[in-house]
Amino acid sequence: MITAGEFRKGVTFEMDGNVYVVLDFLHVKPGKGSPFVRTKIKNVMTGQVREETFNPTDKFQSAVIEKKEMTYLYNDGDLYYFMDVETYDQIPLNKQSVADALNFITENMNTTMYFYKGNPFAVYPPTFVELEVVDCEPGIQGDTSKATTKPAKLETGYVINVPLFVNIGDKIRVDTRDGSYMERVK
Repeated sequence: MITAGEFRKGVTFEMDGNVYVVLDFLHVKPGKGSPFVRTKIKNVMTGQVREETFNPTDKFQSAVIEKKEMTYLYNDGDLYYFMDVETYDQIPLNKQSVADALNFITENMNTTMYFYKGNPFAVYPPTFVELEVVDCEPGIQGDTSKATTKPAKLETGYVINVPLFVNIGDKIRVDTRDGSYMERVK
């Protein structure tokens, strides 16, 4: 059991039959009245984010989220197949569960899959990935007084802003946490 007074970022708990993760919290002790905990929580199954206020003594069941390293194999229609690197079991997931990760993963890339009570609910790519630029406009020489960018389409279909010197066929490193360009890879 965990109380609302023990909430910290990343804590997972069960409430009303759903599993939530704490995204942000604030312990408030007003001059008058009793203290409370203001939180921003995310439903791990649906991705819905909401703000909630709790009494610090409210008790909740802790939720244990299991992480496994999985390899993305291929997709077949709306199903995306991942293989457990230890047992070689294949797990199909629907597009809704992997939508955000698809911007950054390619076939045979290792990912992290999250499970709750044996059911997979989310896939996360590595923090940094190297992807190839498949479409972008040529850079214009001479405009170097300020850092300008141009849109570039990656091999996964994701569009990212890159510096002018990046060309079609270049491999770039991308930060998957915010989808930003890091550097060109040699």
